[in-house]
Amino acid sequence: QTCALPIFLDTETTGLSPIDHRVVEIGCIELVNHVATGREFHAYINPERDMPAEAEAVHHHLHDH
Repeated sequence: QTCALPIFLDTETTGLSPIDHRVVEIGCIELVNHVATGREFHAYINPERDMPAEAEAVHHHLHDH
């Protein structure tokens, strides 16, 4: 029997516009009975554009291009 486990996904972007802004970070964790299993994924993504100051203030890290 297979069981679907919830996976929580979080993304961070350079802003809110789907046209002008890009994803810069993705993170996921798996839960079993509402407890993290330790299985996770995390990646920084080069947005190939400048990081606006407003986004930098939220993310607290810089991305090199």
